[in-house]
Amino acid sequence: MIYGIAGFVYLAATAFRPAQAALLPSLAATPEELTAANVASSTIESVARFGGPALGGLLLAATSTRVVFAATVATFLWSALLVFGIRPPAAERETLPVQAALRDELLAGFRAIWTERRLRLLVSLFAAQTLVGGALNVLVVVVALRLLDLGNGGVGYLFSAVGIGGVLGAAAAVALIGRRRLAAAFGVGVVFWGTPIALVAVFPHTAAALILFAVIGLANTIVDVAGLTLLQRSVPGEVLGRVFGVLESIILATVALGAILAPVLVSGLGIRGALVAAGVFLPIVVALTWRPLAAMDADASPPAQELDLVRNLPLFAPLPGPVLEHLAASLVPVAAPAGTTVVRQGDSGDRFYVVAGGRLAVSVDGVPAGTLEQGDHFGEIALLRDVPRSATVTAEADAELLALERDEFIAAVTGHAASAEAADAVIATRLGSLRPSVASL
Repeated sequence: MIYGIAGFVYLAATAFRPAQAALLPSLAATPEELTAANVASSTIESVARFGGPALGGLLLAATSTRVVFAATVATFLWSALLVFGIRPPAAERETLPVQAALRDELLAGFRAIWTERRLRLLVSLFAAQTLVGGALNVLVVVVALRLLDLGNGGVGYLFSAVGIGGVLGAAAAVALIGRRRLAAAFGVGVVFWGTPIALVAVFPHTAAALILFAVIGLANTIVDVAGLTLLQRSVPGEVLGRVFGVLESIILATVALGAILAPVLVSGLGIRGALVAAGVFLPIVVALTWRPLAAMDADASPPAQELDLVRNLPLFAPLPGPVLEHLAASLVPVAAPAGTTVVRQGDSGDRFYVVAGGRLAVSVDGVPAGTLEQGDHFGEIALLRDVPRSATVTAEADAELLALERDEFIAAVTGHAASAEAADAVIATRLGSLRPSVASL
């Protein structure tokens, strides 16, 4: 029965991390808040890993096993009450024009990772790190008992060093708050996750091992904060939870695989050889992927003009900061020389447009119906109502436009209740102040 309950608890716990990671971007008002939230989460986790067993041991020594279990249950109930108090922005998923099939829903996370180069890279590096982490769970026992001869308590000492390093890493991770360029920090963190493992083989002394394991804990915090923030910035909100669900599955699989491979390494290479092989693996992986990883930093900051334009649009103003950044980065510049017809009456709607500069004329059945200038937008009603363009927009002078593809626009607006309400308000205003045909742009 105890094993069954333990298995159930572990199974339930696997859903928590993906849900938390998917929820944070919708609660953070700015990118800085998102990074700070990840720092706080990682700090709490590091302190809990180090302090939880210690408090449990003290409580067990002072009372009984029943009291320890009761206290643990109380902490879970308290956490559940806090979670119930969270009021995330409601998603208007029922307004989506097409409901995906169940199979597509289940595969959406895998598809998002497979089709997006940045996601493939980040998830691959996470998988490499957790593969080595799984091996370390076995190697730490071998190091404590056979390499350092610390006895059974040595395993606890080494894991405690990792926990202390995690707490120190949380302090270091505060420096990441407000930084747009996190990919380099993520890569360096992965390198310093693996390198100390190899160095334990070079310096097989207790003091050195404790310091090196603390470095692993420090690097783990940097990897978690930088990596999770990068993923949250890169993944569209509608598949964020599914992507983190896939990541959690990959982590569980690679940890298990690493634990299986560790004895094979020790048997074939010896203790020191296994430590070196496991330790140098991560620096090699980062070296091979450094160029695309650095390129992520080069693309980290969306142009200021695009971000300002998006933030000032009533339709997008209610959206969380990370979503606004994603939209700004997704905008495609479109040049419209004087006389160019941007949209034509009767055509189907495929893009939403923001006017970045110049002037455009609106006409219905050849009759002038208004002008559009910098900061104006058009195309939202045709997309949200799924109707043909009922007006023609032509550049009167050379114009600069920013276009957002249909799927990106619909996912952003309909995936956030406040944004959907703002869109309805814009539509109502246009329908009330303009001729109906013009309002259907």
